[in-house]
Amino acid sequence: MSNIPVIDVAPLINGSPAQAQDVAKALGNACRDVGFFYITGHGIPPALRARVFESSAAFFSGPASIRQAASFSGPGGNRGYITLGGEALDPGKPADVKEAFNIGLELAADDPELLARAPFRDANVWPDIPGFRETMLDYFNRVWRLGRDLHRGFALDLGLAPDFFESRLDKPIATLRLLHYPPVTRPPSDGQLGAGVHTDYGNVTLLATDAVGGLMVQDRSGRWLDAPVIPDTFVCNIGDCLMRWSNDVYVSTPHKVVSPPGSDRYSVAFFLDPNPDAIVACLPTCIAPDRPAKYAPITGADFLRSRLEPTYALAKS
Repeated sequence: MSNIPVIDVAPLINGSPAQAQDVAKALGNACRDVGFFYITGHGIPPALRARVFESSAAFFSGPASIRQAASFSGPGGNRGYITLGGEALDPGKPADVKEAFNIGLELAADDPELLARAPFRDANVWPDIPGFRETMLDYFNRVWRLGRDLHRGFALDLGLAPDFFESRLDKPIATLRLLHYPPVTRPPSDGQLGAGVHTDYGNVTLLATDAVGGLMVQDRSGRWLDAPVIPDTFVCNIGDCLMRWSNDVYVSTPHKVVSPPGSDRYSVAFFLDPNPDAIVACLPTCIAPDRPAKYAPITGADFLRSRLEPTYALAKS
C-alpha cells in the first residue's frame, strides 16, 4: 500500500477561503511527511493530456532524423532531445535507461533575456510533427497555472501572503519534459535504473504517467513504496529548491523509476522552478530561535545550474 495522499485541489482553485485553507493544510502535511502527493480536481482536460502522450510517442517512435534535428542545447538552455543514456541522476551509477525531450518557457523572438542569452533563456527546439508545438504549449501554460495554484496553497500553509510566490514564478525556469523508458530486454548494468535515485531540483514537480508503473518513492524510514497509477491524477513532489526556501520544513524525497520488463513507459513531467533572478532565501515564517536559517540566499538560476551540470557530466564520464 502507498502512503502517498490523494488531495482534491479544486477547492483551492475555486473554493472559499476556508476551503482553500483546508487544502493548504493537506498539502502542507504531505510536504512535511512523505514529500509526495497525488492531486485530483486539477482542471486539466483529459483530451489534452491524451494528445500530449500521443505527440510524445510520435516523437520518440518516429524517424531518428526528427530527434537528431532537435538536439539538446546543454544545461545552460536545458531544451531539446536528450539521447538514451544521456543522463545519470544517481552519482556513481551507470547512465539512466531513458530518453527525454525538454521544453522551456516559450519566449518571443525579441525577448531581451533571450537576445542576451541569459541563464536558462533559450529558444525552444520544435520537432517537425504536425500539431506538436501547439499541443505542448497549451499543456505547458495550463500546468504552469496549476503549479502556481499549488504555490498559493504552500504560501497559505507556511503563513505567507497567498500571492507570495506569484511574482517569483511569473517568468520561471519551468521545464516540460517528455520521457520515454524503452523496454528492458536484457539485465541492466549493476545499479542501473530507468531513472536513478534522486531528488528533484526545483520547487514542485507535476507528473503525468501512462498506465505502466515503475515510479518508487522512499519514505522517511528508508522503505521504498510503489507509487501506483491513479487515472487522471498528477503525482506531485517537492523539490530541493522549495525545501531550501522553507528551511527544510518541506522535504524533497528520493525517488527512482524501475523500467518494467517488456513494456515502453511514457511519462510527462512539469518541473516548476522560480524565475532565474528570484532570490531563494529562507522564509521568515520558517525560521525560529531553535530553527535558524540553514542556507545562504541564492538566485534561482545559480541553484538550478549547480544541480544540472553534474547530472550531464556524470553521464559523459
